[in-house]
Amino acid sequence: MEFLASPQFWIAVGQIILIDILLGGDNAVVIALACRKLPQQQRRQGILWGTAGAIVLRIILIFFALKLLAIPALKIVGALLLVWIGVKLLLPEDEEAHGNIEGSDRLWGAVKTVIIADFVMSVDNVIAIAGAAESSGTGHGMALVIFGVLVSIPIIVWGSQMVIKLMDRFPIIITGGGMLLGWIAGTMAVTDPAVINPEVLPQLPKFDVGATERYIAGALGALLVLALGKFFAARPVPAAAAPVPAAVRAAGAPVPTGRMRRILLAVDGSAPSMRAVQHVLAMQREFSDPADVELHLLNVQYQVPGDVARFVTKEALQEYRSEQADLALAGARAAMREAGLTFKEHQRVGSPGTTIAEVAQAEQCDLVVLGTRGQGMASSALLGSVAQSALEHSPVPVLLVK
Repeated sequence: MEFLASPQFWIAVGQIILIDILLGGDNAVVIALACRKLPQQQRRQGILWGTAGAIVLRIILIFFALKLLAIPALKIVGALLLVWIGVKLLLPEDEEAHGNIEGSDRLWGAVKTVIIADFVMSVDNVIAIAGAAESSGTGHGMALVIFGVLVSIPIIVWGSQMVIKLMDRFPIIITGGGMLLGWIAGTMAVTDPAVINPEVLPQLPKFDVGATERYIAGALGALLVLALGKFFAARPVPAAAAPVPAAVRAAGAPVPTGRMRRILLAVDGSAPSMRAVQHVLAMQREFSDPADVELHLLNVQYQVPGDVARFVTKEALQEYRSEQADLALAGARAAMREAGLTFKEHQRVGSPGTTIAEVAQAEQCDLVVLGTRGQGMASSALLGSVAQSALEHSPVPVLLVK
């Protein structure tokens, strides 16, 4: 067990966990889609059994991938695939192409759907994790794989929304993940038996590859992924007018109610969101003519990660998003109706902060209201990201309710 004290082992474990989180977020959404039609009491069973089956399948696939990487020239092929996977990670997702996943109303049907979906979507994960384990040089590839997958799968299944929010707030994480795949690709390519072993394919030139050469190859692979990703992602974007700076007001600050006729209330079903709803209800009594106030309720669903959009049906994905939005809007909707207020509902998909600003501009709103948890600097960087992004992009004043 002395390999547990090796820095290379833990570096490789970190790489595997990061790869699985970046490339495996789609699995959490597929599990939710596959189990959404199950009765409530069976839904947890479906998630647990489907996840367990996906873990076992993933480990078996990676075991065979590690064996295949010993075949001459296959590391080079795997490296090329990793470069493309890394580049694809940096590109915006295409949600126009869809597959045929539907939810099942039977437990084992849902479990089967989860396992089949994981098999279809695991090619990139398997190649990347096998490459990270093999390139670690520890000689304990399967131990690395099992440990890394067991740690990362629970994060994917139960923390997928947090991971998506983190990557939405800090795109540098995705860039770093793509470059990590390029690094692994570079180190894989220069350690292929066809490159370093004189007895394998002797007609090909051989190289003396040491630690320095591996680092150089890894760095070149990372830079190649970054360059290709930037190149393919570059699209002519029409210049947009700079948004008017938003006036930020504390929850208790007076609001110029005489001029506020259109209010956008962003809700996600959380406790801070409901505090924002109650604040708007209290504000409504301050207006000289409350009936003249136009209220807009908005819920924004995050875009699905990975290959989900290319694997599930468009209708199933739309139904899933609509269900999630309805759940988030239910409390605000009920409070508004109880107060006798009329309102318009909006359900959108995208980055919440920028989408809030876009809807506010499209609906010509005078004020945006949203709840915030009010954390300190460290935690608000992640958990308060929607409020921060809305403040940065909104063309109208933003009222944060703590």
